Amino acid sequence: YRVYIQADKQFRAEPKDMRQFYVRSDTSAMVPLDNLIRVTQTITPQVISHYNLFRSAEIDGSAKPGFSSGQAISAMEEISKAMPQGFTYEWTGLSLEELQSGGTALILFGLGTLVVYLTLSAQYESFVLPFIVLLAVPMALLGALSAQSLRGLENDVYCQIGLVMLVGLSSKNAILIVEFAEQLRGRGMPLIEAAVEAARIRLRPILMTSLAFILGIVPLMVASGAGQEGRHSVGTTVFGGMIMSTLLNLFFIPVLYLIIEGWREGRGGKAVAE
Repeated sequence: YRVYIQADKQFRAEPKDMRQFYVRSDTSAMVPLDNLIRVTQTITPQVISHYNLFRSAEIDGSAKPGFSSGQAISAMEEISKAMPQGFTYEWTGLSLEELQSGGTALILFGLGTLVVYLTLSAQYESFVLPFIVLLAVPMALLGALSAQSLRGLENDVYCQIGLVMLVGLSSKNAILIVEFAEQLRGRGMPLIEAAVEAARIRLRPILMTSLAFILGIVPLMVASGAGQEGRHSVGTTVFGGMIMSTLLNLFFIPVLYLIIEGWREGRGGKAVAE
């Protein structure tokens, strides 16, 4: 804590009150304080702000169009290195939250993936089929980060929200293919034919729903006004992730389903033969 020593109010109301205070000189004589100082009148701020008991000045701002909030924070930290000795800075508000959550992206993404996996495992009563579905997530992640990089955006809080959204959105298309393939196999259709037929029949629903969602995200990507940086980040993340996931997973999910289910059936057949 900072400790201030001051006289009572009646002894410090006028400049002449300085005569009542004495200090000891180098000869041990008591000298009036007004002999050592000069009192001048100046203009002071009407309000003096404090932060953690220290005098402070609050600076509010936003990133320049075309730059992310992460880049703005890095620029401010670089400028702060030139401050005089005794000056320092601290982040508050959204900037502080962004810095604190900067290292939690991987944790949030992992938890979101785990929740989806456990939910699908309970639904399908299998630990293999959800694994096939979640293989669509890396494709979405690749598209999201590529889109962010192309627009010069960074992995901020809004981007992390978009990544968590993509866990469920990208899995949706894979669920349509895998679930329909399982239904066809339940009717006695061979594995290869079931995978091909599921991809063919589900092509139109996947393209229609994905295209509708992608077009609905476009206004976020081109938004203007207050908060446009956050909307740009979320929109770009989801837009890029859904495009990459939709285009690639239409081919990869049936192939992965065929490979993994064929391997599982092969192991099951071998165990029966033994």
